[in-house]
Amino acid sequence: MSVWTPGSGALSSPGRGSGSWRCWWWWVVVIGVSVGSGDPWMSAEACPSYCTCSSTRISCVDPERGINAFPVLQSEAEMENITDLYPPTVTIANQGSFSSINDKDLHYYKNLRNLTVTNSRLTYVSKLAFQNNIKIQYLNLKDNNLSSLSWRIFRHLNMSYMILAGNPLHCSCENMWMKLWLGEEADNQELRCIEDGGVRKLLSRLTLPNCEVPMATLNPSKVTLMEGKHVDLSCTTSGVPSPELIWNMALVSNYEIETSGQISVLRLSNLSSLDHNSKISCTAENIVGEKESALMLDILFPPKITKLTDAIPDHHWCIPFSMSGNPKPELLWYQDDTLVMEGKFIVTMIHDVTEREFHGCLQLDSPTHLNNGRYKLVATNKYGTDTKEVEAHFMTKPWEEADKDNYYDPFTDAPTTEPPEDGVAVYVVVGIAAVAFTGFLLMLVILKFGGNSKFGIKGPSSVISNDDDSASPLHHVSNGSNTPSSSEMGPDAVIIGMTKIPVIENPQYFRNTNSLLKTNTFVQHIKRHNIVLKRELGEGAFGKVFLAECYNLSPDQEKILVAVKTLKEASENARKDFHREAELLTNLQHEHIVTFYGVCVESDPLIMVFEYMKHGDLNKFLRAHGPDAVLMSEGQNTRPVELTQSQMLHIAQQIASGMVYLASQHFVHRDLATRNCLVGENLLVKIGDFGMSRDVYSTDYYRVGGHTMLPIRWMPPESIMYRKFTTESDVWSLGVVLWEIFTYGKQPWYQLSNNEVIECITQGRVLQRPRTCLKEVYDLMLGCWQREPHMRLNIKEIHCLLLNLAKASPVYLDILG
Repeated sequence: MSVWTPGSGALSSPGRGSGSWRCWWWWVVVIGVSVGSGDPWMSAEACPSYCTCSSTRISCVDPERGINAFPVLQSEAEMENITDLYPPTVTIANQGSFSSINDKDLHYYKNLRNLTVTNSRLTYVSKLAFQNNIKIQYLNLKDNNLSSLSWRIFRHLNMSYMILAGNPLHCSCENMWMKLWLGEEADNQELRCIEDGGVRKLLSRLTLPNCEVPMATLNPSKVTLMEGKHVDLSCTTSGVPSPELIWNMALVSNYEIETSGQISVLRLSNLSSLDHNSKISCTAENIVGEKESALMLDILFPPKITKLTDAIPDHHWCIPFSMSGNPKPELLWYQDDTLVMEGKFIVTMIHDVTEREFHGCLQLDSPTHLNNGRYKLVATNKYGTDTKEVEAHFMTKPWEEADKDNYYDPFTDAPTTEPPEDGVAVYVVVGIAAVAFTGFLLMLVILKFGGNSKFGIKGPSSVISNDDDSASPLHHVSNGSNTPSSSEMGPDAVIIGMTKIPVIENPQYFRNTNSLLKTNTFVQHIKRHNIVLKRELGEGAFGKVFLAECYNLSPDQEKILVAVKTLKEASENARKDFHREAELLTNLQHEHIVTFYGVCVESDPLIMVFEYMKHGDLNKFLRAHGPDAVLMSEGQNTRPVELTQSQMLHIAQQIASGMVYLASQHFVHRDLATRNCLVGENLLVKIGDFGMSRDVYSTDYYRVGGHTMLPIRWMPPESIMYRKFTTESDVWSLGVVLWEIFTYGKQPWYQLSNNEVIECITQGRVLQRPRTCLKEVYDLMLGCWQREPHMRLNIKEIHCLLLNLAKASPVYLDILG
């Protein structure tokens, strides 16, 4: 069990060190006395007069007049509001009448994270006391009257810290789980129990006969059978006290259970394919703890095509299907009974694999009328075959190829038995041809003699206009997001990451709108058939991001992996902003800025193509290579290699290098954070935002009004109060990024709500020095967090300092791949 230390990563003031705790207690006092018109806890009926209550904290510590239960709002409807509060904390101390925590006492505290009940007469905690409080991380029950506690109370919780010292715990088997769960932390708390003779003994040294964690063994340990077959599973348990045996499964197949003593048999009959990959477990539990033994059913069955639907236009045309089968079936497609030869332009894609089904589509790149027809899907494995058919229509046949017996009307897409009058048709065709020929001759004359006129075309035509009014000013750049057109908002609108908000204009950065848009900018255009999607990486407000293969992009490689960003909105204004952004991104070229390859605008959706970074965003990378990596991982038991200080410095100096370049281009990022940096091979880090972060990291942003999302935990006071964004505000954000790096990706001010963060930043509080951070690096952070923008370190100074620190400790990169 990891240890949570109150106040870690909390607040301090620049240059004050120990002032961090003063800030914390100052904040507790503010919470205790603040009065908000919308806070239901401030009414006298809701909060006892001898407690202090707010929307984030309830504290009852007055020993003179006590309470005997948790405070409750008068109506159930009002009480439900507390589920929206963050982070709810309850502190109860010195309460002589507070003796129990019962089933329903904390029913409405669904967001409760920190609970303290100390120096009271607490003697009983119900086994269902915390059934609605799955978010509890910190529990302090110190100095109460508890003689025993059951581990079953806490079995569903993922707590970081539990304090039980100072209770008259019995040296009994019922309390042995505390020794096993707490480990060394039991000694750190000096947790003791009382033996029968009254002697107090360290719990870590408690040994009792006939008191052990039970064992469970499932046999066989693996089941692979054909559907319709039968199988018996036996579970054998052992342990003292004698354990209870529990089967856990959710099956469609028929089953019955026979138990005799410590052996139980689960008889499965007529195995169903719907139970393929289902988990079966048997659990042995007694008062000391529990042990589980489990297996996954591997049921063999022939293919079954569960869905085959009409073709739909997407990035490519797609004929969707879903099918099941074990082993995985091989798929063949037939068009009008002719085998479809798959290749670069027609390919079967599996997009999603669930426990029992495969979901995908036959993907066709720019199909024509030749691809129309009846499509048959044939799925085959060693146990059988299944087929399904669907009619697919991609394009109408050209009218000149229509059946000569019928006149084809291209507007109705339907044959008519009555042809038009032949004479009229002939005159119309001849007249159109004459007009077209005359226009063609006129165009030749203009091109011949008008080469130097204002109507002439000089040199190759450009997709991007270079007129002044088409150039994208810096405050229209969103680093990969889809934003409203500049024509849709006032002149004082800027973008923070992806969101445009009204601000006080900063003349230093917004005066020259063409600073990044060079007159000779050429945006590379990529053919759609050269882009082959592989899988979806994420989705944001603008559209979706895919991993793709791009052909003919590099002269050295036939194909390379790229990240493809699609534009969801196809309005005229969105298209203008798309082209402006593409032109600007083309001009941002640096080794630590994610490479922009070009666009594909042949048809909707519009596409931007970026460099693909193998290890994803830096925030997830830091968490995956930190001390809590195993806790954060999904199903992984092996601990990844933890980042060293030299590697963290190497990461930091690369980001600083990219920011030096952006500053030299008079570009203000406005949303610099580890979530908006990407990691490639050999610990290569680049700044780049595909606009996904507001969906994936929604808790990092503070919603203002209807749609505006502000990254306030990374913003300096002037940006929060006046919406002023400069290179100096980016320097502040860079300091927060350094803090993120040296905390292995923790969220800044993670223990505070958004409103509390705004209060602390605007009143001059800053983040506390991370435990693994060098003093020189923290001094650099403090230099970034000076309240006056002109007092902050220069971005070039920051890069130079980080580069020197990184050179002083060489980085070994091969361990990360």
